[in-house]
Amino acid sequence: MSESIGLGLLIVGIAFDVVGCIGLVRLPDIYNRLQAATKCVTLGTCMILLSVVFYTGIGPISSKAVLCIWFVLLTSPTGAHAIARAAHRSGIRLWEGSFMDKYAEDHEGTEDKV
Repeated sequence: MSESIGLGLLIVGIAFDVVGCIGLVRLPDIYNRLQAATKCVTLGTCMILLSVVFYTGIGPISSKAVLCIWFVLLTSPTGAHAIARAAHRSGIRLWEGSFMDKYAEDHEGTEDKV
């Protein structure tokens, strides 16, 4: 039973990773690409690691997989936020099809201290 759950989670995780990788190639600017990388690939990687937990059962491998899930959930959104903020502060413009820059609207007229 747990092997079939692990296999199902593995398939779902691979599907999310593939969609995230396609998004990295196909989306028009760095901000959209970061969203694909952060959401799809983080969820896909966590699903794959969770499938390892179900497939192998309780043991040292599953505890390492849970630690890796925690690490990915902590670092991936933080890194994407730092990259997006650095890109915005460097002056990289949004794609011309974008209609709103909420970060610029919030910080318009104020100096960024950090």
